[in-house]
Amino acid sequence: MQSLSDSSSSPVPRRDPSATVPAARGAVRGSAAYRHIVLALFCSGFATFSLLYCVQPLLPAFAREFDIGAASASLALSLSTGFLAVSILLAGMVSERFGRKELMFASLATAACCNLLAGVAPDWHLILVARALEGFALGGVPAVAMAYLAEEIDAGGLGFAMGLYVGGNAFGGMVGRVAMSTLAESFGWRHAMLAIGALDLVLAVVFVMMLPASRNFVRNGTLRLRDHLGLWRRHLGHARLPLTFGIAALNMGIFATSYNYAGFRLMSPPFSLSATLTGLIFSAYIFGIVSSSWAGALADRYGRAPLVAAGIGLSCLGLFLTCTPWLAVVIGGIVLLTIGFFTTHSAASSWVGRMAGQGKGHAASLYLLAYYLGGSVLGSAGGWFWEHAGWNAVAAFMLLQVLGAAWLARCLWRQGRN
Repeated sequence: MQSLSDSSSSPVPRRDPSATVPAARGAVRGSAAYRHIVLALFCSGFATFSLLYCVQPLLPAFAREFDIGAASASLALSLSTGFLAVSILLAGMVSERFGRKELMFASLATAACCNLLAGVAPDWHLILVARALEGFALGGVPAVAMAYLAEEIDAGGLGFAMGLYVGGNAFGGMVGRVAMSTLAESFGWRHAMLAIGALDLVLAVVFVMMLPASRNFVRNGTLRLRDHLGLWRRHLGHARLPLTFGIAALNMGIFATSYNYAGFRLMSPPFSLSATLTGLIFSAYIFGIVSSSWAGALADRYGRAPLVAAGIGLSCLGLFLTCTPWLAVVIGGIVLLTIGFFTTHSAASSWVGRMAGQGKGHAASLYLLAYYLGGSVLGSAGGWFWEHAGWNAVAAFMLLQVLGAAWLARCLWRQGRN
């Protein structure tokens, strides 16, 4: 009995924290499991966004080769993001039955194959079909990745992990765009698309081999459509989550619009840059990689609301700089827009998992539905302003989105800082 008394008064957490706490709280920052998770998700983010956005620097080339306008050319990207937005909702339901890891791998591999098909498609309409299917396939990655991180990472390191995942998105988007513009000018855009598709097919295999199996996820094959609708309805009725969804839509709309038509502007007078030099503007994504990780770590320490507000403010400043006639200042404006976008997205996306409680995958799917629909609809709409009134009209269109995002962020701020 003496030994029982001693054990009950001893500091139990020192004796078996590894047996209980990590299983309940998730992988702790610095652990081997944490490193494997963030590296695997970094690879998935890279593959997803290099596939999704590799056509963005090709929009002027599509317009010339197929004799179409800027808004029509942007469909090669907007259809992908639009179908991705729709498939995200379905992916959330499927992952509850079949698991997170399996669905993400299947999505990456299928999307890479669709990119290969787009590279050999003989006409514009078939390219659009392949790109739409690619976007639909990719829907199995973003929402499920956010849910996986929220389930498997300790809350104290979630912001940093989410920031690294978003950094992988940024790196993939940058390499996909820059490599595409360089390869397309040297070897043709079809060969460039085939190279991107083959690379990301390899990365899909690396991802599935590296990612640990879920420890805190339980497959649920009993959820019916009514149950899924109930979870989505509950999240939409949340006091703060819908505000975050709105910020996601507007934030992505600003970013997609700026990058969709920056290439058209830089290749036109007074700048008249070549396709390769114009493609280098996407190197600004390196600032997104740094700022997303930085913002995620700061969000863990100071709260999400200040970081969201700061990101929107940086986007606004960058927007004004892009309206000047000086190339260096325009590039600086695009850099600030990029930093602002990734700061906002990194903080807001990690916020969703913390606010959602039950049904994190469903909350993440709603966030990303808004995010990609914003990029798809607003990104294409910006083409009308470019065709009819040039860059200043595009900038005015983006300014309206910035003001809308700022108003939503103010509403969130008033309801609490974390």
